Amino acid sequence: MPIRPENRHRYPPDWAEISLRIRTDRAAGRCECHGECGRGTHPGRCPNLNGRPAYGTGSTVVLTVAHLDHTPENCDPENLRAMCQGCHLHYDRDHHRQTAAATRRAAIEASGQLALDTGSAP
Repeated sequence: MPIRPENRHRYPPDWAEISLRIRTDRAAGRCECHGECGRGTHPGRCPNLNGRPAYGTGSTVVLTVAHLDHTPENCDPENLRAMCQGCHLHYDRDHHRQTAAATRRAAIEASGQLALDTGSAP
């Protein structure tokens, strides 16, 4: 999954190598999810293989690396899991919901502060 520019500094300089090692050496190009994503689409380990049609949807699989604790600075191999994009997005859904809500709150607060600074109503 692409790294947002504002989060790039949170990843180590050798992230590309770490990610590649997890996806190719350890996972051998296959999603390592064993259902922790919560999708319920596969019994046992996800069968999705990088670059192949996805199980159930037929879309091309892109293997990514998930931080299980959602902390990019924590690149301990035990905290990393090779996941197809479907499992990764589903695994991160609650975290994405929280960060989206925080982003919306910050935007609302900033627009309210802007209104106060300029003397106009939001």
